[in-house]
Amino acid sequence: MDINTFFNKIDSSFFDSQLYTLYGEDIKKQKTRYKNAVLNFTKLYPNRSQISLFSSPGRTEVCGNHTDHQHGCVLAGSVNLDMLAVVSFHNDGVVRVKSDGYDSFEVSCDNLIPDKTQTTASLVKGVLAGFRERGITSSGFDMYVTSDVLSGSGLSSSAAFEVLVGYIVNSTAQNKLSIVEIAKIGMYAENVFFGKKCGLMDQTACSYGGLVGIDFLDPENPKITKVDLDLKTLGYALCITDTKSSHADLNDDFAAIIDEMKEVSHAFGKEYLEDVCEAEFLSQIPKLYNTLSHRAILRATHYFDETRRVKAATSALIKHDFKEFLNVVSQSAHSSETLLQNLYSISTPQSQAIPLALTISRKFLLDSGLSRVHGGGFAGTVQAYVPL
Repeated sequence: MDINTFFNKIDSSFFDSQLYTLYGEDIKKQKTRYKNAVLNFTKLYPNRSQISLFSSPGRTEVCGNHTDHQHGCVLAGSVNLDMLAVVSFHNDGVVRVKSDGYDSFEVSCDNLIPDKTQTTASLVKGVLAGFRERGITSSGFDMYVTSDVLSGSGLSSSAAFEVLVGYIVNSTAQNKLSIVEIAKIGMYAENVFFGKKCGLMDQTACSYGGLVGIDFLDPENPKITKVDLDLKTLGYALCITDTKSSHADLNDDFAAIIDEMKEVSHAFGKEYLEDVCEAEFLSQIPKLYNTLSHRAILRATHYFDETRRVKAATSALIKHDFKEFLNVVSQSAHSSETLLQNLYSISTPQSQAIPLALTISRKFLLDSGLSRVHGGGFAGTVQAYVPL
């Protein structure tokens, strides 16, 4: 639409239902945010008159801590914190990006070579390359991005950005890709171009939206189950507490979880833990004790228990048994802390923002709710179910 049309529509009730779907009741705040985003876009790109708007949400992992990269199950949902992009398409052969608070950059649509510089430009290159491998090319666009998804917080700001760019490219494609394919391209961009190991959970949750159970047994065709959950009617709010500690320097800690789980799977001649028989794993612990790190064994134990808990948590929600759901999530929290061990980095043991935030949360909540490490862990945020 042209920019004048946008302002006329945003000032009326034209977009109200869509804004309510994305953000809930805070429509007035979002209208101001959208108008400011478009105004900032016009200052950056004064020659552009036609715009499109795109939103990609952050995600919260509900159950299934570090199971996706082993082809297990997760329960995850999108949140009402999102990345908002104002976009104008053109034929300049470049993608120009300006994110609020960050320097602008430009990516050539033809020069898509992985550099693993761990920059936002690397992610844009990776997404464009992923589409190109599927026969879809972009002629270029200008974009301004403003985000409520805290960077390095565990809300998957990188996945939200990858999905955002994916939907922008996909919108102009003649043969549009599916939700899952867009998520796969996001993971590809992060793995190959950004240089960070990750599974497919973050991108799928951001791409799909809502609360979903995801089974990654066949990662090329993950089984996605839509799950209904209205916490407000149950008397709870899902709260994310920002500990002001960042994920930015924790790639080695995340990679160690994947590598150690693979040490165990490789001991059984399998690539992923999902392909290992749990009973055989348990019977072989005395042998593994002398050949693998003990932490690897504990993390594998977490995996088997955790992917089973995802199914139990999903079943509890489908049966509307919220008490049992909270019980399962509480078990998941305990397993992350004692077996997975992702509350803080052993490289900086004096920095323990997550354990401290959990301690304070639990002293506050007592038995009325629960709190747990959020997402990948080690730093970032904690998650809590808080009675209204």
